Amino acid sequence: QVQLVESGGGLVQAGGSLRLSCAASGSIFSFNVMGWYRQAPGKQREWVAIMTSINTVYAGSVKGRFTISRDGARNSVYLQMNSLKPEDTAVYYCKVVHQGVEYWGKGTLVTVSS
Repeated sequence: QVQLVESGGGLVQAGGSLRLSCAASGSIFSFNVMGWYRQAPGKQREWVAIMTSINTVYAGSVKGRFTISRDGARNSVYLQMNSLKPEDTAVYYCKVVHQGVEYWGKGTLVTVSS
């Protein structure tokens, strides 16, 4: 069983930055896939950034502004978000895949004011 806890959300003005963190209960090197997703009010959950052992991909709407990274020593995955826009407002979720099973955190709210 893997537990994930996100943090770092909050209220920020358009153009600002936030760094989200996802702390995992196990070694992140055992995860096949690590990623960030988001769900805006009234919309479906969408993927934002996904990292595997061989590749990292970003959704078109965040490419060039967001960066996913990991720290094995802290068993954590991060999402650095720059040049934030009001349309980035959403609950952000961390997801990992471990031994074929998906695990999700409970999310952290990001609100970008115009």
